[in-house]
Amino acid sequence: MDNNQYNIVIDDAWFTVSQLDEGTFAISEYGHWEKVHSFLLIGEERAALIDTGLGIDDMRRMTDQLTDLPIMVLTTHVHADHIGSHGQYGEIYVHEAEEDWLVSGIKKLSIEQIRKDISRDITRPVPASFDPAAYTPYRGQPTGLLRDGDVIELGGRSLVIYHTPGHSPGHIAVFEPDRGYLFTGDLLYDETPVYAFYPTTSPGDLVNSLERIANIEGVNRIFGSHNTLGLDPAWLDVVKEAVHELREKDLVRFGTGIHRFSGFSVQF
Repeated sequence: MDNNQYNIVIDDAWFTVSQLDEGTFAISEYGHWEKVHSFLLIGEERAALIDTGLGIDDMRRMTDQLTDLPIMVLTTHVHADHIGSHGQYGEIYVHEAEEDWLVSGIKKLSIEQIRKDISRDITRPVPASFDPAAYTPYRGQPTGLLRDGDVIELGGRSLVIYHTPGHSPGHIAVFEPDRGYLFTGDLLYDETPVYAFYPTTSPGDLVNSLERIANIEGVNRIFGSHNTLGLDPAWLDVVKEAVHELREKDLVRFGTGIHRFSGFSVQF
């Protein structure tokens, strides 16, 4: 895990906070097998927190050290490892296609499976407050709903919402044109497969979404929600080639397995 290119400003028992620039931070959970990243983007008037992590420890403890501004949470998608600390924040936004998941939970995904995934292969000490047997994903009514093309204003910083379904129905990517930062959630990252093999996923939508982000102009850095922190924009050229190959070979459907490309892989 090479995140040495970024200055680590907080390295506590559970979270590692890396500074991406003067007002942008990655809050990482390297002690868990999923190596989850959430991102805090600080504007002049308010801050946006892209996801809130696993919920093994309280992310609010980190963000309170980084900003006094009001924080709005932008949910890339409603999976347990991205909404863990949602309950610590008062302003939460989610794509309209996953409002019901946030309120009622993901259908066809048992709490037993969630607890198993959240508690395995942990390599750092967890806080005393974490009880795997009682772990329950956040549920609640969002403050508002996100739609494709929405522009979020933070004061001196503007974020554009891209609806990028496939991994989940309401998955979003967040692009900041001025800095060229593209936050891809679980649509694109390295090391482990990006997946669309569950009943709630869609291989066709995932490939369409990969193609869409690969054509965004002005990307300077890609920040996925897992594994390596910060990827070169040249990855988007690889994505374009991968999309072409997957379609050409008729692989975009459930059950075709893991498909590896130069730097990343997908699983259907």
